[in-house]
Amino acid sequence: MTGTDLAAVLAGARVMPVLTVPEPATAGPLAEALGSGGARCAEVTFRTPDAERVLKAMAAHGGLTVGAGTVLTPEQAERAVAAGAGFVVCPGFDEEVIARCRELRVPMVPGIATATELMRALKAGIDTVKFFPAEPLGGLRTLRALAAPFPRTRFVPTGGIEASRLTAYLAEPAVLAVGGSWMVTAAHLERGDYEEIRRLTAQAVEWSMT
Repeated sequence: MTGTDLAAVLAGARVMPVLTVPEPATAGPLAEALGSGGARCAEVTFRTPDAERVLKAMAAHGGLTVGAGTVLTPEQAERAVAAGAGFVVCPGFDEEVIARCRELRVPMVPGIATATELMRALKAGIDTVKFFPAEPLGGLRTLRALAAPFPRTRFVPTGGIEASRLTAYLAEPAVLAVGGSWMVTAAHLERGDYEEIRRLTAQAVEWSMT
């Protein structure tokens, strides 16, 4: 996975909403709210029984490139792509998942937490990685320390990042985009508060462009 590949998927956006959506019925209104807020991509995590149905519904809605997150196995990657995933994100580094995504010709972003994992990714020809879980691992201080000896690597930090930290992460030259769930929380979905989702998404997109 190269930075160019992911940059094409993101289509210029530097914010990636990370979604855990339990009810497929919310997929359409959610996609509409994210698109209205200016999001160009979103990651649907494979943490719920209906994740495939949610992904398929959001991908069919149009206006968003929807990827699959928390993909742990090659079989999950296959199901995600069949459901319409435009990219695949893993929480860790797994050679079998990477190989299957290459066979499927879908962009894939593996997660890394250490220099050793990052070296494995580079050896596999991957120069864009998910730094996860970003905040529990030390946030920007750790990201800078990892980026220093690997200047051609691009990072997508995700995990525990709040809205107030977005601009600081995006100011780092090594950061390609930031993944976050503050724009779409479980409480938002339970209330059906799509206007607030739209507002928070628009705010994040605006901040990412400054």
